[in-house]
Amino acid sequence: MGAYLAKRILTMIPTLLGVAVLIFLMLRVVPGDIVELKMRGDGGAPTVQQIEAERARLGLDRPLVAQFGSWMTGLATLDLGTSMWTEKPVTEEIAGRIGLTLQVAVMATIIAILLALPLGTLSALYKDTWVDQAIRIFTIGGLAIPSFWLGMIIILGLLYAFNWIPPMQYVPIWKDPLANLSQLIWPALAVGYRFSAVLARMVRSSIIEVMREDYIRTARAKGVHERLVIARHALRNAMLPAVTVIGLEFAFLIGGLVVTEQVFNLNGLGRLFVQAVSRSDFTMVQGIVMVIALVFIVSNLLVDLAYAWLDPRIRYGGK
Repeated sequence: MGAYLAKRILTMIPTLLGVAVLIFLMLRVVPGDIVELKMRGDGGAPTVQQIEAERARLGLDRPLVAQFGSWMTGLATLDLGTSMWTEKPVTEEIAGRIGLTLQVAVMATIIAILLALPLGTLSALYKDTWVDQAIRIFTIGGLAIPSFWLGMIIILGLLYAFNWIPPMQYVPIWKDPLANLSQLIWPALAVGYRFSAVLARMVRSSIIEVMREDYIRTARAKGVHERLVIARHALRNAMLPAVTVIGLEFAFLIGGLVVTEQVFNLNGLGRLFVQAVSRSDFTMVQGIVMVIALVFIVSNLLVDLAYAWLDPRIRYGGK
């Protein structure tokens, strides 16, 4: 296991390098000049000399090879550069936003697991009954309803029923847990509903497939109680594809909460990403993409390690 883990960590390096090269080159061919956007944004009328001077100050007049070299040197030292718009370190800007997004993603994942596992299991065990039909309606609704629209319905429902809306100003959980949860539980519910729908359907199909296996019939023939057959044999093996969905969906949430953050007025990573793209802030976009890529890679690694824990037949060798 140690050799496998070391090998996987080493393979992260060329993957991140490929992402860095790709995002650097793609941003340089996208139309738009951050210098003109920044200097003309407030109705200013800069001269050509002023624009060229600002480009030189930001290092945009250098050859692409030199700019890429500086970018990669910074990555090697965990320095994502300086924002071209706010002129603050990119790591500082991301660090101030990622905590909120990470908390919403974790809460949504917990809600999804708590809903999906029992619902998916019941839907599989009572296949083609009214229980299965009711759960399928619930999951289809989760897939069909956009999270941001459900978020707006939640806010309107709270306002109509209790004359109350969630706080609009973010408070870290270590400062005021009650205020923090009263704000973030609602976007987590809106996102977690869709997440649970995807996961529940995966659990349902996996359990139905597993229940047809020979070892399930063997366990029943030996007189093992049905609950033990489901919990110890069926559910554990059916969790393998579900774990994959959990890992991918969680990583997606880190950069995919853009509209939901807008609805609940959350100043998270998704909102920062949209702002950076609209401002043509190359360094900020590059930094956020690298962070999201790292989250995806780490999530896939944790999913692979979870496979060996769920299924003892899976072993990772060093070869």
